[in-house]
Amino acid sequence: MPRTPIQIDVPDLAGRRAVVTGASDGIGLRIAARLAAAGAEVVLPVRNAAKGQSAIETIRRESPAAQVSLRDLDLSSLDSVSQLAATLVAEGDPVHVLIDNAGVMTPPSRQVTVDGFESQFGTNHLGHFALVAGLLPVLRAGRAQVTSQISVAANSHAMNWADPNWEHGWNGMRAYSQSKIAMGLFALELQRRSEALGWGITSNLAHPGVAPTSLLAARPELGRADDTMGVRVIRLLSARGILVGTPESAALPAVYAATSPDAMPSHFYGPSGAGHLGGAPAEQRLYSRLQSEADAGRVWALSEEMTGVAFGAV
Repeated sequence: MPRTPIQIDVPDLAGRRAVVTGASDGIGLRIAARLAAAGAEVVLPVRNAAKGQSAIETIRRESPAAQVSLRDLDLSSLDSVSQLAATLVAEGDPVHVLIDNAGVMTPPSRQVTVDGFESQFGTNHLGHFALVAGLLPVLRAGRAQVTSQISVAANSHAMNWADPNWEHGWNGMRAYSQSKIAMGLFALELQRRSEALGWGITSNLAHPGVAPTSLLAARPELGRADDTMGVRVIRLLSARGILVGTPESAALPAVYAATSPDAMPSHFYGPSGAGHLGGAPAEQRLYSRLQSEADAGRVWALSEEMTGVAFGAV
Protein backbone atom coordinates (compact mmCIF):
# COMPACT_ATOMS: atom_id res chain seq x y z
CA MET A 1 0.00 0.00 0.00
CA PRO A 2 1.52 3.37 -1.01
CA ARG A 3 2.53 5.51 1.94
CA THR A 4 0.94 8.91 2.44
CA PRO A 5 3.40 11.66 1.45
CA ILE A 6 4.67 13.77 4.33
CA GLN A 7 3.61 17.40 4.07
CA ILE A 8 5.37 20.46 5.45
CA ASP A 9 4.68 24.15 4.92
CA VAL A 10 7.30 25.98 2.90
CA PRO A 11 7.09 29.78 2.90
CA ASP A 12 6.85 31.86 -0.27
CA LEU A 13 10.40 32.09 -1.61
CA ALA A 14 9.72 34.42 -4.54
CA GLY A 15 12.60 36.82 -5.07
CA ARG A 16 15.07 34.62 -3.23
CA ARG A 17 18.05 32.85 -4.77
CA ALA A 18 18.91 29.35 -3.57
CA VAL A 19 21.97 27.24 -4.38
CA VAL A 20 21.76 23.47 -3.82
CA THR A 21 24.77 21.21 -4.35
CA GLY A 22 24.21 17.63 -5.44
CA ALA A 23 20.82 18.44 -6.95
CA SER A 24 21.11 16.45 -10.18
CA ASP A 25 19.40 13.44 -8.60
CA GLY A 26 18.18 11.84 -5.39
CA ILE A 27 17.59 13.90 -2.27
CA GLY A 28 19.24 17.00 -3.72
CA LEU A 29 16.87 17.00 -6.68
CA ARG A 30 13.88 16.75 -4.36
CA ILE A 31 15.25 19.65 -2.25
CA ALA A 32 15.71 21.81 -5.34
CA ALA A 33 12.27 20.92 -6.66
CA ARG A 34 10.62 21.90 -3.39
CA LEU A 35 12.43 25.25 -3.27
CA ALA A 36 11.56 25.97 -6.90
CA ALA A 37 7.91 25.09 -6.29
CA ALA A 38 7.90 27.71 -3.51
CA GLY A 39 9.07 30.37 -5.95
CA ALA A 40 12.82 30.48 -5.34
CA GLU A 41 15.27 30.97 -8.18
CA VAL A 42 17.30 27.78 -7.81
CA VAL A 43 20.87 27.32 -9.02
CA LEU A 44 22.02 23.74 -9.52
CA PRO A 45 25.83 23.45 -9.55
CA VAL A 46 26.52 20.06 -11.13
CA ARG A 47 29.43 17.98 -12.38
CA ASN A 48 27.40 16.13 -15.03
CA ALA A 49 25.60 18.57 -17.33
CA ALA A 50 23.36 15.89 -18.86
CA LYS A 51 22.10 14.79 -15.45
CA GLY A 52 21.67 18.43 -14.50
CA GLN A 53 19.55 19.12 -17.58
CA SER A 54 17.43 16.07 -16.79
CA ALA A 55 16.94 17.44 -13.26
CA ILE A 56 15.81 20.79 -14.65
CA GLU A 57 13.30 19.03 -16.91
CA THR A 58 11.95 17.09 -13.92
CA ILE A 59 11.56 20.26 -11.87
CA ARG A 60 9.83 22.11 -14.71
CA ARG A 61 7.41 19.23 -15.32
CA GLU A 62 6.33 19.57 -11.70
CA SER A 63 6.51 23.39 -11.60
CA PRO A 64 6.26 24.83 -15.14
CA ALA A 65 7.07 28.35 -13.93
CA ALA A 66 10.18 27.23 -12.03
CA GLN A 67 13.24 29.45 -12.24
CA VAL A 68 16.11 26.97 -12.30
CA SER A 69 19.51 26.97 -13.98
CA LEU A 70 22.77 25.02 -14.09
CA ARG A 71 26.33 25.96 -13.20
CA ASP A 72 29.46 23.83 -13.40
CA LEU A 73 30.86 22.39 -10.17
CA ASP A 74 33.11 19.50 -9.23
CA LEU A 75 33.42 19.59 -5.44
CA SER A 76 36.46 17.32 -5.63
CA SER A 77 38.41 20.14 -7.33
CA LEU A 78 39.25 23.32 -5.45
CA ASP A 79 39.81 25.05 -8.79
CA SER A 80 36.26 24.16 -9.87
CA VAL A 81 34.88 25.37 -6.54
CA SER A 82 36.77 28.65 -6.93
CA GLN A 83 35.46 29.11 -10.47
CA LEU A 84 31.85 28.58 -9.40
CA ALA A 85 32.20 31.00 -6.50
CA ALA A 86 33.76 33.60 -8.79
CA THR A 87 30.93 33.13 -11.30
CA LEU A 88 28.17 33.58 -8.74
CA VAL A 89 29.89 36.55 -7.10
CA ALA A 90 30.38 38.17 -10.52
CA GLU A 91 26.68 37.70 -11.30
CA GLY A 92 26.09 39.98 -8.33
CA ASP A 93 22.82 38.45 -7.11
CA PRO A 94 22.59 37.86 -3.35
CA VAL A 95 22.29 34.21 -2.31
CA HIS A 96 19.58 33.76 0.31
CA VAL A 97 19.74 29.97 0.76
CA LEU A 98 22.70 27.62 0.39
CA ILE A 99 22.17 23.91 1.01
CA ASP A 100 25.43 21.96 1.05
CA ASN A 101 24.01 18.58 0.15
CA ALA A 102 26.35 16.85 -2.32
CA GLY A 103 28.55 13.97 -1.25
CA VAL A 104 30.22 10.68 -1.99
CA MET A 105 30.12 7.61 0.25
CA THR A 106 32.37 4.60 0.78
CA PRO A 107 34.12 4.00 -2.53
CA PRO A 108 35.46 0.46 -2.77
CA SER A 109 39.03 1.62 -2.17
CA ARG A 110 40.81 4.73 -1.00
CA GLN A 111 40.73 7.42 -3.66
CA VAL A 112 42.00 10.98 -3.74
CA THR A 113 40.70 14.18 -5.26
CA VAL A 114 42.62 16.14 -7.88
CA ASP A 115 44.09 18.13 -4.99
CA GLY A 116 45.29 14.97 -3.23
CA PHE A 117 42.68 14.78 -0.45
CA GLU A 118 40.98 11.56 0.61
CA SER A 119 37.96 11.65 -1.67
CA GLN A 120 35.19 11.73 0.95
CA PHE A 121 36.88 14.32 3.15
CA GLY A 122 37.86 16.38 0.13
CA THR A 123 34.46 16.31 -1.55
CA ASN A 124 31.99 16.24 1.32
CA HIS A 125 33.73 18.65 3.65
CA LEU A 126 36.67 20.56 2.15
CA GLY A 127 34.86 21.32 -1.10
CA HIS A 128 31.91 22.79 0.76
CA PHE A 129 34.20 24.68 3.16
CA ALA A 130 35.90 26.34 0.19
CA LEU A 131 32.56 27.02 -1.51
CA VAL A 132 31.12 28.84 1.49
CA ALA A 133 34.31 30.89 1.79
CA GLY A 134 34.22 31.83 -1.88
CA LEU A 135 30.54 32.76 -1.76
CA LEU A 136 30.88 34.84 1.40
CA PRO A 137 30.20 38.21 -0.31
CA VAL A 138 26.91 37.08 -1.87
CA LEU A 139 25.94 35.08 1.21
CA ARG A 140 26.41 38.18 3.32
CA ALA A 141 24.47 40.27 0.81
CA GLY A 142 21.55 37.85 1.06
CA ARG A 143 21.81 37.35 4.82
CA ALA A 144 21.82 33.74 3.80
CA GLN A 145 20.63 30.63 5.55
CA VAL A 146 23.36 28.01 5.09
CA THR A 147 22.21 24.47 5.82
CA SER A 148 24.79 21.67 5.88
CA GLN A 149 23.51 18.19 5.12
CA ILE A 150 25.31 15.73 7.37
CA SER A 151 24.44 12.09 8.10
CA VAL A 152 23.56 9.61 10.79
CA ALA A 153 27.16 8.48 10.20
CA ALA A 154 28.29 11.61 12.06
CA ASN A 155 27.01 9.90 15.21
CA SER A 156 29.72 7.24 15.02
CA HIS A 157 33.52 7.01 14.72
CA ALA A 158 35.62 10.18 15.06
CA MET A 159 37.91 12.72 13.47
CA ASN A 160 41.23 11.18 12.52
CA TRP A 161 43.25 14.20 13.63
CA ALA A 162 46.60 12.45 13.19
CA ASP A 163 45.85 11.45 9.60
CA PRO A 164 42.82 13.31 8.19
CA ASN A 165 43.69 12.16 4.67
CA TRP A 166 43.65 8.52 5.78
CA GLU A 167 46.99 7.75 4.16
CA HIS A 168 47.38 4.84 6.58
CA GLY A 169 44.75 2.27 7.54
CA TRP A 170 41.98 3.68 5.34
CA ASN A 171 38.49 2.54 6.26
CA GLY A 172 35.70 3.72 3.98
CA MET A 173 33.00 4.05 6.61
CA ARG A 174 35.26 5.71 9.16
CA ALA A 175 36.49 8.17 6.55
CA TYR A 176 32.90 8.90 5.52
CA SER A 177 31.91 9.51 9.14
CA GLN A 178 34.87 11.86 9.55
CA SER A 179 33.78 13.88 6.51
CA LYS A 180 30.31 14.37 7.96
CA ILE A 181 31.58 15.13 11.47
CA ALA A 182 33.89 17.76 10.00
CA MET A 183 31.04 19.22 7.97
CA GLY A 184 28.86 19.47 11.08
CA LEU A 185 31.59 21.06 13.18
CA PHE A 186 32.25 23.57 10.41
CA ALA A 187 28.57 24.50 10.18
CA LEU A 188 28.41 25.22 13.90
CA GLU A 189 31.63 27.23 13.82
CA LEU A 190 30.29 29.19 10.85
CA GLN A 191 27.37 30.33 12.99
CA ARG A 192 29.67 31.33 15.86
CA ARG A 193 31.96 33.33 13.56
CA SER A 194 29.05 34.94 11.74
CA GLU A 195 27.72 36.19 15.06
CA ALA A 196 31.13 37.37 16.25
CA LEU A 197 32.11 39.12 13.01
CA GLY A 198 28.70 40.41 11.95
CA TRP A 199 28.45 38.44 8.70
CA GLY A 200 24.67 38.16 8.97
CA ILE A 201 24.73 34.51 7.85
CA THR A 202 22.70 31.88 9.68
CA SER A 203 24.02 28.31 9.77
CA ASN A 204 22.34 25.11 10.87
CA LEU A 205 22.39 21.36 10.24
CA ALA A 206 20.16 18.70 8.73
CA HIS A 207 20.35 15.01 8.00
CA PRO A 208 18.11 13.00 5.66
CA GLY A 209 17.91 9.75 7.60
CA VAL A 210 18.13 6.80 5.23
CA ALA A 211 16.55 6.62 1.79
CA PRO A 212 17.28 4.98 -1.57
CA THR A 213 19.64 7.28 -3.48
CA SER A 214 22.72 6.94 -5.67
CA LEU A 215 25.13 7.19 -2.71
CA LEU A 216 25.44 3.42 -2.36
CA ALA A 217 24.35 2.53 -5.88
CA ALA A 218 26.60 1.54 -8.78
CA ARG A 219 29.00 4.41 -9.44
CA PRO A 220 31.50 3.46 -12.15
CA GLU A 221 33.32 6.78 -11.71
CA LEU A 222 34.09 5.68 -8.13
CA GLY A 223 35.05 2.16 -9.13
CA ARG A 224 31.76 0.65 -7.93
CA ALA A 225 30.44 -1.44 -10.79
CA ASP A 226 27.30 -2.74 -9.06
CA ASP A 227 24.76 -1.62 -6.50
CA THR A 228 25.75 -2.43 -2.95
CA MET A 229 23.73 -4.84 -0.88
CA GLY A 230 22.97 -1.90 1.41
CA VAL A 231 21.16 0.11 -1.23
CA ARG A 232 19.21 -2.97 -2.37
CA VAL A 233 17.92 -3.48 1.17
CA ILE A 234 17.13 0.23 1.54
CA ARG A 235 15.15 0.21 -1.70
CA LEU A 236 13.13 -2.79 -0.55
CA LEU A 237 12.35 -1.27 2.85
CA SER A 238 11.49 2.10 1.32
CA ALA A 239 9.14 0.55 -1.24
CA ARG A 240 7.31 -1.23 1.56
CA GLY A 241 7.19 1.81 3.81
CA ILE A 242 9.29 0.13 6.48
CA LEU A 243 11.55 2.21 8.75
CA VAL A 244 13.43 4.23 6.12
CA GLY A 245 12.28 7.15 4.01
CA THR A 246 11.94 8.06 0.35
CA PRO A 247 13.98 10.68 -1.50
CA GLU A 248 10.98 12.99 -1.14
CA SER A 249 10.69 12.57 2.64
CA ALA A 250 14.47 12.57 3.13
CA ALA A 251 14.65 16.00 1.47
CA LEU A 252 12.31 17.59 3.99
CA PRO A 253 14.65 18.10 6.98
CA ALA A 254 17.02 20.23 4.87
CA VAL A 255 14.10 22.12 3.30
CA TYR A 256 12.68 22.78 6.77
CA ALA A 257 16.05 23.81 8.21
CA ALA A 258 16.72 26.16 5.29
CA THR A 259 13.30 27.82 4.98
CA SER A 260 11.11 27.48 8.07
CA PRO A 261 10.75 30.57 10.24
CA ASP A 262 10.84 28.16 13.18
CA ALA A 263 14.25 26.68 12.25
CA MET A 264 16.98 28.02 14.52
CA PRO A 265 20.68 28.81 14.06
CA SER A 266 23.05 26.03 15.18
CA HIS A 267 20.12 23.62 15.59
CA PHE A 268 19.92 20.20 13.99
CA TYR A 269 16.97 18.76 12.05
CA GLY A 270 16.25 15.25 10.80
CA PRO A 271 13.52 12.64 10.46
CA SER A 272 11.40 12.00 13.55
CA GLY A 273 10.64 8.32 12.98
CA ALA A 274 12.16 5.24 14.61
CA GLY A 275 15.92 5.56 14.81
CA HIS A 276 15.59 8.90 12.99
CA LEU A 277 15.79 6.95 9.74
CA GLY A 278 12.54 8.21 8.23
CA GLY A 279 9.51 10.30 8.99
CA ALA A 280 8.57 13.96 9.22
CA PRO A 281 11.30 16.50 9.97
CA ALA A 282 11.87 17.57 13.57
CA GLU A 283 14.63 18.96 15.71
CA GLN A 284 17.25 16.41 16.77
CA ARG A 285 19.66 16.22 19.66
CA LEU A 286 23.09 17.35 18.50
CA TYR A 287 25.41 14.38 18.12
CA SER A 288 28.11 14.06 20.77
CA ARG A 289 30.87 14.36 18.16
CA LEU A 290 29.61 17.83 17.23
CA GLN A 291 29.39 19.35 20.69
CA SER A 292 32.99 20.50 21.22
CA GLU A 293 33.67 24.13 20.30
CA ALA A 294 37.37 23.36 20.50
CA ASP A 295 36.99 20.62 17.89
CA ALA A 296 35.00 22.99 15.67
CA GLY A 297 37.74 25.59 15.81
CA ARG A 298 40.30 22.89 15.10
CA VAL A 299 38.38 21.69 12.03
CA TRP A 300 38.16 25.26 10.76
CA ALA A 301 41.92 25.78 11.13
CA LEU A 302 42.68 22.38 9.58
CA SER A 303 40.40 23.15 6.65
CA GLU A 304 42.06 26.49 6.01
CA GLU A 305 45.48 24.87 6.16
CA MET A 306 44.59 22.00 3.82
CA THR A 307 42.73 24.06 1.22
CA GLY A 308 44.70 27.28 1.42
CA VAL A 309 41.32 29.04 1.55
CA ALA A 310 40.55 31.64 4.20
CA PHE A 311 37.33 33.48 4.99
CA GLY A 312 37.57 37.19 4.27
CA ALA A 313 35.95 39.90 6.35
CA VAL A 314 33.91 41.49 3.54
